[in-house]
Amino acid sequence: MKRLAIYHLETLLWIARLGTFRAAAERLNTTQPAISARVKEMEDQLGVALFRREGRGMVLTAKGRDLVKDFEPLWAGFERALFKASDFAGATGVVRIGAGEIAAASCLPGFVAQVEQDLPGVTLELELDLTARMLQQLLGGTSDIVFLAGPVASPGIRTAAIGSVRLVWVASRATAQAGGFANPLPVWSIPSHSPLHGVMRESLAQHGIAPPTIATCNNVRTLVEIVLAGRGAAVLPETMIRAELASGALVEVLPRPKRQVRFEAAIRSTESDPLILELFRRASALRIDP
Repeated sequence: MKRLAIYHLETLLWIARLGTFRAAAERLNTTQPAISARVKEMEDQLGVALFRREGRGMVLTAKGRDLVKDFEPLWAGFERALFKASDFAGATGVVRIGAGEIAAASCLPGFVAQVEQDLPGVTLELELDLTARMLQQLLGGTSDIVFLAGPVASPGIRTAAIGSVRLVWVASRATAQAGGFANPLPVWSIPSHSPLHGVMRESLAQHGIAPPTIATCNNVRTLVEIVLAGRGAAVLPETMIRAELASGALVEVLPRPKRQVRFEAAIRSTESDPLILELFRRASALRIDP
């Protein structure tokens, strides 16, 4: 029997999942030299090379790929058994979560609070970004769970719908009183790879409006401030501007778009980490504020 510890095989799996020794070191809260030492210990014990150098990187050999393929389901079963026995109370680790501003402002705070209460050993790393980049980060292994504006169709991800948000066309009170879209009115929007941008263009086409300019900003809260300052109109999620609508600082200047923006929680379709799967199960039960 080869003298390999569980942490050796865990290290091998994370290198295979994330693609580099450095990423595995960050995931396992250790150093790259420590990861290299573990790999050398495995290769010495097994008497085979698990990695070979390609350019400036390291890739799995055929023997390394076979070991990962055979061990991964065993490791997942081992983790599931331990977590099930403790109802996940003893779970530890870092989980990287990506979210858009709308999800972050509505369902995400409750999700974070629940995880902190139920799983105190789990550390969450949150990053706000746009859907296109979050999808790339998820598929690239640098995020574990993401909250996307969708629907998103990709063979590499598994999704669960968490609700939709209503959208409204708004401008400042002064802009609306000056005639709104009856005059040439600039439009502001999230960039083109966001579903909100698509809804904006569809709505303008339906109403036969060709604005003099369509400017973009990748931050919804900044868009709200731009519109409040009288710089144009924008289609925005109602959930983020209810106070401004109630006070009259923002006024609706076109009928509300029929299409709402749907939100989804997503993980990689190949995800096998029991902790990630448990958090995805919890995320799937969320309902975003419409």
